[in-house]
Amino acid sequence: MRKRECLKNPPRRAPAWMPAAAVAMIVCSALGCRGNGSTQSEKAAAPAGPPTLDVVRVVERPIDVTLSMPGQLDPYETVAVYPKVTGFIKSIRVDRGSRVRSGEVLAELEAPELVAQRAEAQSKVQAAEAQLAAARSKADADAGTYDRLKAASATPGVVAGNDLVLAQKSVEGDQSQVAAAQQTVEAARQALKSITQMEGYLRVTAPFDGVVTERNVHPGTLVGPNSGSAAALPMVRVVDTDRLRLVVPVPQAYTAGVTRGGTMTFTVAAYPGQKFEGTVARIAQAVDVKTRTMPVELDVTNRDGRLAPGTFCQVVWPIRRPTPSLLVPSGSVGSTTDRTFVVRIREGKTEWVDVKTGLASGPLVEVFGELRAGDTVAVRGTDEIKAGTAVHTREPARTAS
Repeated sequence: MRKRECLKNPPRRAPAWMPAAAVAMIVCSALGCRGNGSTQSEKAAAPAGPPTLDVVRVVERPIDVTLSMPGQLDPYETVAVYPKVTGFIKSIRVDRGSRVRSGEVLAELEAPELVAQRAEAQSKVQAAEAQLAAARSKADADAGTYDRLKAASATPGVVAGNDLVLAQKSVEGDQSQVAAAQQTVEAARQALKSITQMEGYLRVTAPFDGVVTERNVHPGTLVGPNSGSAAALPMVRVVDTDRLRLVVPVPQAYTAGVTRGGTMTFTVAAYPGQKFEGTVARIAQAVDVKTRTMPVELDVTNRDGRLAPGTFCQVVWPIRRPTPSLLVPSGSVGSTTDRTFVVRIREGKTEWVDVKTGLASGPLVEVFGELRAGDTVAVRGTDEIKAGTAVHTREPARTAS
């Protein structure tokens, strides 16, 4: 090639004063420049080969991670104490923070009308008993008369048959009167018992051992089941703080591995750096349609009273899948406005596989889709890698597993 170019374009004759060596250098330099330019154009015209992608293998293994879930401590038992009868607060013996025992008197009410009602009920009982006594006396007398007439009727002609029948009917009527009088006495006694029990309601007692957390009345306040200025509020509120319920709303995606009897740890802001324990005792077995969570209750022992009902907690919640999961590096998952995917390489070509992500386990993330353990996916999932592109793969020495 160079020889032909030299023949077509012969070099000009060098001047007589130029040495022969200098002439040779100029000619070689010109020929060399033409040769380099031709080589570079040949390289630029050559087609580029398939790109090389860094890839990893999809791994399959059990998921065992822990999450931090919010929870709230509630009292194991709580009751709002309302009055059962209308009356005025005569005295109240407890206040907010008071510890009470079961059956201890919390407050005393006074209701003068109940005294009058009890006196009236007692008089009705006495009147009913007097009527019963009169009915029994008449019944006894009529029964004696009937017995004598019946004995005399054994002699023919002494007693008329009609008189005997009348005496018998009178005895039967007296028995009915006695039975009715007995029912009247029983009703009067029950009315007296009811009023006596209502008088017992004037002494308000604690339903169980606990702590008074709320007090809304003072001496002289008018209270009642449906009347009074404090009818909408309880007189006092008693809660059991020796044992608490830790309620944790568990998302529906993590409810599969929840079992009774498991021990969980949690922390509270009041005691930084300290951990407390609770035991899973009750599972709702139903998902709340509004929050898509399932309430799970843990029993927490609180004998020392350090934990307070209503406290917000952070629970360390272990998540375990019933079957092994597929995992890829988090960077392998790409997304666009309408899909989430990984780039799988199969037979030297790329393809997009739609996936859904789950839990993160270190640098790996759980994926669900048309993948299998051992599939080759790109280390970097991006929409810049088009589906159907021919590529070479390069797997790092240390894989994602």
